[in-house]
Amino acid sequence: MIDTTLNPHVIGRGASPTLAINERTKALAARGRDVYRLGFGQSPFPVPARVVESLRANAAAKDYDPSRGLPELRDAVAGWFRRRGVEAHADNVVIGPGSKELIFLVQLARNSELLLPSPSWVSYAPQAGVLGLPVTWIPTDMEGRWSPTPEALAHACATPPTRPRLLLLNSPSNPTGVSLRGPQLAALAEVARQHRVLVLSDEIYGELDHAGAHVSMASHYPEGTIVTGGLSKWCGAGGWRLGTALFPPGLRWLQEAVVGLASETYSTAAAPIQRAAITAYAGGDDLDLYVVRSRRIMAALGQAVTRRLTDARVHVASPDGGFYLFPEFGHYREALAQRDITTGSELCERLLEDTGVALLPGAPFGRPVAELSARLSYVDFDGAAALDAVASSAEGPVDDAFLQRHCGRVLEGATRIGAWLRG
Repeated sequence: MIDTTLNPHVIGRGASPTLAINERTKALAARGRDVYRLGFGQSPFPVPARVVESLRANAAAKDYDPSRGLPELRDAVAGWFRRRGVEAHADNVVIGPGSKELIFLVQLARNSELLLPSPSWVSYAPQAGVLGLPVTWIPTDMEGRWSPTPEALAHACATPPTRPRLLLLNSPSNPTGVSLRGPQLAALAEVARQHRVLVLSDEIYGELDHAGAHVSMASHYPEGTIVTGGLSKWCGAGGWRLGTALFPPGLRWLQEAVVGLASETYSTAAAPIQRAAITAYAGGDDLDLYVVRSRRIMAALGQAVTRRLTDARVHVASPDGGFYLFPEFGHYREALAQRDITTGSELCERLLEDTGVALLPGAPFGRPVAELSARLSYVDFDGAAALDAVASSAEGPVDDAFLQRHCGRVLEGATRIGAWLRG
């Protein structure tokens, strides 16, 4: 009989909550249920046409590329960073099958204590857990817009480390939609530098800062920041699985360790995808316009959903970027308790059952189980139709009539949340 012993670090670990809610809502919809899919955070927009054409043209590419990535793509990625004010060279870029894999390999290579703001994306802490690495949560709160403070980071670093420390930041944030601005980043960088903390800055939503005002942590802490990103959010290509990592020159030893691990695990990112990604990262007026129009839609929609939740007396920080909100339902704690709802998971489960609105509870993002918080992803609409419509609309903010026509399911989902709470 085969021994069924598992690695103790993987026992009890199920599917990522974000992927699980995607599969569950698809299954409910397939059975005829009307589901408002505000739980899974996939870009609603199509991959830009010129990038798709590049993939078609390179579909026959079949050879293994270098584990660190195709040289021409690494050069294009470095140029993309330089155009955004971040010093970069192709030698310092690594390409992988999604930034998620690259983040995991950095954690594996570094063997660090992971410092994470609470809340943070659902896979950061589980990756550390799979590797047997300790996680220290940095507290945040709604009043501070869920952003880590330099004081809280300093407190987390106050005790002598038993192993190197790695701070993982995500801006704009999944799950909160909040961006860390220049002064905040500068203050956090100073604490990280003082305590010799390496920063892994996940900036995959950077291009979707609604005001186009994203600032990289590498601008404030260039010697100690690794920047990860990819095509999934700003280019609408989540399923293509193409991620990037930019290392400082002084961390070449860590970069080479990651490349070595890549060669022993995924070998290389898919050859056709890498060649199409050259087109994406080389940029152009059409791609710039695609991003600007995406921002216009998301900025207006994020504010519209925020208004609906706020009118329903839900606490929520207005978003700066991406397509997420992190509402907190504490105002209704007593009323919800009378309906036997005392945790964020119970709230999301009942909300889905009663209204068809799918959210994710706050606990998988690092919040207390009893906290009545959740993540809302405002992407349940036809992004291709919305982009076509905004292309023919006047410049400036998108109005409510546009949102009703093209993003009505998201607005209806938010309205249903408010009606359910009041009921």
